[in-house]
Amino acid sequence: MDNGKKPEWAEGIDSGGFASVVKKGVTGLPESAREGRSRFIKPGKRNIDLDEIKKGLLKGDRSTLARAITLIESNAPEHFEDAQQLLQLILPHSGSSVRLGISGVPGAGKSTFIESFGTYLCSLGHHVAVLAVDPSSSVGGGSILGDKTRMEELARNPKAFIRPSPSGGTLGGVHRKTRETIALCEAAGFDIILIETVGVGQSESIVRSMSDFFMLLVLTGAGDELQGMKKGIMELVDAIVVNKADGDNRPLALKTKAEYSRILHFLQPATKGWPAKAFACSALTGHGISELWEAIGDFMAMTKDSGVFEERRRSQSKEWMHSLIHDSLHNMFFKNGAIKDLLPLLENQVASGNKTVSKAVQECFEVFHGAIRNDDLNE
Repeated sequence: MDNGKKPEWAEGIDSGGFASVVKKGVTGLPESAREGRSRFIKPGKRNIDLDEIKKGLLKGDRSTLARAITLIESNAPEHFEDAQQLLQLILPHSGSSVRLGISGVPGAGKSTFIESFGTYLCSLGHHVAVLAVDPSSSVGGGSILGDKTRMEELARNPKAFIRPSPSGGTLGGVHRKTRETIALCEAAGFDIILIETVGVGQSESIVRSMSDFFMLLVLTGAGDELQGMKKGIMELVDAIVVNKADGDNRPLALKTKAEYSRILHFLQPATKGWPAKAFACSALTGHGISELWEAIGDFMAMTKDSGVFEERRRSQSKEWMHSLIHDSLHNMFFKNGAIKDLLPLLENQVASGNKTVSKAVQECFEVFHGAIRNDDLNE
């Protein structure tokens, strides 16, 4: 914040092994956040100046932040080690933001809400980073919604940073590098991270695993909506926000809010540490936005006092580690030369009904284990 003071609930957020975020040089962030060719990453070469990137991040330079995220998101093998070294360098300067996960049913107005909410937070002196995870194109793999173009006012705010990223097919609509991106944004001085996810589904637990406070945006008409919602999602949320509570729709929105309040009372587990609540707001008029932010402050204070906040952060670090192990094993398996040769043959045999799926999988792993043993012997 500009006044250099944190609210009580923000003190000591650097739990889970993270140090306090560096705040120096955050005020007056450059307005441009365009991504040009990085002066740090030269095509075809690996002479990346990580110290220079770190200095740019700690000064709050958004252009440097965009380039650092590009490095983190790169799938090029030659960038992996540099990306991990950069994360290690900025680790002591990460971890003290408030991470807010935001999802919602189609048509709930997530982007409009995030722009209104983010603009309000900036007006309070906060620095807000929005990680808007778009659905990936099935053809090119790139993001296809362009959230940055739908948040024009917030994108122009010098205290905000918006990064649209393709989901890359990740369950839950969250890019597999979102956690690393959060760390970079925190090192750059952004004290509030908004993570917008794609749609609503069973895998929204992934969003929960990287956010402190998870809110679900809904529309009026709770009875009809609940038919298409999973009970598990309702158990994960910290708040349900009924959006578009304005004009003639306001009475119905307030009624829907009351319905969700009753539902949450029965669905929320007793050990959660925070009684999830329902809110009604309007992203167009701003009504209810300040009340929601006050509730998030109450959440932070309550969960920090009870120890739930620190336990969540520790649990999230473990889940992050396990997800990376899963990704590494997945890549190791499918990039193995023997598997690449065998897999098309087994797929054809399974598709033609000449071999059971279980038998095909067993053969895959026998070949994979054999290839690993041979590699070890040849080393």
